[in-house]
Amino acid sequence: MTATSDIIERHDRFMSNNYARMAVAMARGKGVQLWDADGREYLDLFAGFGGPLLGHCHDELIAALNQQAHKLWHVGNLLHTEPQTLLAQTLSRVAYPGRSFFCHSGADANEAAIKLARLHGKGKRFKVISALMSFHGRTFATMKATGQPKVSQLFEPLAPGFAHVPYNDIAALEKAIDDQTAAVLLEPIQGEAGVIVPDDDYLPRVRALCDRHDLLMMMDEVWTGCGRTGKAFCHQHSGITPDVMTLAKGAGGGLPVGVCHIAQKRAALFDWRTHGMAVHATTLGGNCLGMAVAAEIWRIIERDGLIAHAAAMGDMAKQKLQAANLPGVKQVRGKGMFIGIELTEPKAGDVVKKALAAGLLVNAAQGNVIRLAPALIIDEPTWRHGLDQLIELMR
Repeated sequence: MTATSDIIERHDRFMSNNYARMAVAMARGKGVQLWDADGREYLDLFAGFGGPLLGHCHDELIAALNQQAHKLWHVGNLLHTEPQTLLAQTLSRVAYPGRSFFCHSGADANEAAIKLARLHGKGKRFKVISALMSFHGRTFATMKATGQPKVSQLFEPLAPGFAHVPYNDIAALEKAIDDQTAAVLLEPIQGEAGVIVPDDDYLPRVRALCDRHDLLMMMDEVWTGCGRTGKAFCHQHSGITPDVMTLAKGAGGGLPVGVCHIAQKRAALFDWRTHGMAVHATTLGGNCLGMAVAAEIWRIIERDGLIAHAAAMGDMAKQKLQAANLPGVKQVRGKGMFIGIELTEPKAGDVVKKALAAGLLVNAAQGNVIRLAPALIIDEPTWRHGLDQLIELMR
């Protein structure tokens, strides 16, 4: 029995079968390369749903983790620690002035944002408007915020207080606002919907609507944050500042780090002194190990110019894919290192399987979109090689 088949056999006996996993067991990784338990090499153009933002086993992230592991792991959030402080200070500088709440995942971060919206509504306004085809998580509140019934239909009754409108439709959003609305929650690029990029004026018009109606504008940047789209955060392409921004995936480089970053003028909503008690909390969120790695990620991003690199590599990839004139491709879209290739037929899953057999990791969304989201450190020759492989197997 090979190492891979042995792992899969034991997995099938002991693991919960939540996922339709591929018949591969990965054993190690370095940079943008992975090796399975049988020693076969793969080029990773999806980076674990965007988690390993700087690739696998980055030497400097390992060093930061090891250094912190010998100092302090976690003490609970009734005490101050330097790693939390450093990351919060960095986010306030590279995003916008504000305060950060640290948790474990994107769903956790969005759950915090939804609670913040309820606090903003002061018991009178509670509704959160999000978009059809959005994805915000799988907790009870974020399931309902997610505009895809398949995510929540088995778990009804669901939390009340949510409405959905078509994405990139400002008229529909304005029509949905009523005297119960407290916030608008949107992705600056819809990820699970298939890398849907809105019109340039959409988010500025959403910002204006939120200002007019005193609504929180909440940006789910779980997929698009931390340099992936060629800006530090995707909302910066639109020249706007949200009231709340949520992060995860790449924020921890593969460790479970979630962030709810709150603009300074809204930060009192989560202040225990405002309410006389803690209105939201977490035990392990903001632990020193995750915070030390997350802060080091930003040091490397800025030192190595990875945001500009992501922008340039994304432009090159879109041009290359469009110039290939592939049969069955309807559109190539995205920003930076977040690219969707929309097919005319729902055959993205077939492409993913063929790519895996060829030693290439890509992803499918909505059945007809191939998603690419490599680590930001990928160099141009490797990126071009991976795109050439994908183009040839699609052709």
